[in-house]
Amino acid sequence: MSRTRTVHQGQARAGWLFVSPTIVVLGLFLAVPVLMALWVSFTDWNGRGSPFASGIGFVGVDNYRELVGEQGGLTRSDFMTSLRNNFYYVLLVVPLQTAFALFLALVLNQRMLKAVGLFRTAFYFPSVVSSVAISLVFLFLFTGGGVVNSMLGWVGLDGPTWFNDSRGLLHLVGDGLGLWNASAPPAALADGGALGLSWWQWLAGPSVALSVIILLVVWTTTGTFMLMFLAALQDLPVEVEEAARIDGAGRWGVFRNVTLPHLRPTMLLVTTLGLIGTWQVFDQVYVMTQGGPGKTTLTPAFLSYFYAFENQKWGVAAAMAFVLFLIIFAMASLQRWLFRDKDAIALKRQERRTRKARAVAGGVA
Repeated sequence: MSRTRTVHQGQARAGWLFVSPTIVVLGLFLAVPVLMALWVSFTDWNGRGSPFASGIGFVGVDNYRELVGEQGGLTRSDFMTSLRNNFYYVLLVVPLQTAFALFLALVLNQRMLKAVGLFRTAFYFPSVVSSVAISLVFLFLFTGGGVVNSMLGWVGLDGPTWFNDSRGLLHLVGDGLGLWNASAPPAALADGGALGLSWWQWLAGPSVALSVIILLVVWTTTGTFMLMFLAALQDLPVEVEEAARIDGAGRWGVFRNVTLPHLRPTMLLVTTLGLIGTWQVFDQVYVMTQGGPGKTTLTPAFLSYFYAFENQKWGVAAAMAFVLFLIIFAMASLQRWLFRDKDAIALKRQERRTRKARAVAGGVA
């Protein structure tokens, strides 16, 4: 017994020895900076000197209150505007990139398709190109006299000045359908509101400028998620699909009852990564719009950078980062709950009940 225990202890020490470099690196470059940023979010540090110096004032939750609690504050208005913009950004980007990635994976998974390697490379290529480089290309494409407006002119359409157009798409759609006049919003929407913004502002939808960024991000991220779906599809046994067809299931029936359940873990991974990435969007906004026009492309990540490096309000910027973390954590947890395997959960509950009943029966006996 003592020899076995000694062997286990030696294996444990060897295991800790092997993982210790990773633990040290993660601790120094991840855990410690996060804890330092958390401390900064409770102080009035201005970015000069050490945040732990004696002269740094501890302000408690004032930085957080400035974001969500103060009435009429510019910081609160900017932060809520950034949340609104990012909400519409997430609402469009995550479903679109997931749907396109799944569609491309299904197409490339066809056994009769030739030159699959060429198509994989072509679809994946935008994902490996620098986002800054692609953002600059889109700036040239969507300028007032750019390629996009020239092509629209060929069919008799007058394209907007994309990156200078702050109009919300929902406002434009409602105006086009005659539901309201975008230049004179309904009083019920313009007067009332919540969290520093009127209902009219909340219901603006993504701006014309933000729609270009949405198009860019969907195009550049679809290839990565396509590979994830394609790997999962190739892991699906062909015999299972053939058995479903023999049982009378059509193409849609096989996809709905066989393929989609098999893709559930991959779908959770893709949507979770998409959710995290879209709430952290920064580089495209920094390169293309700097939050304009009219703050309609402002995002929490860019706003946190702006308050830290431009306004020297590092405490407020750190508070924004942690509020954003809570939003991402809550939405990712909700997503995990929605994609849970109900059958597996029910089976585990039944197994626990069975074990408990056996234990009770054994105790009685």
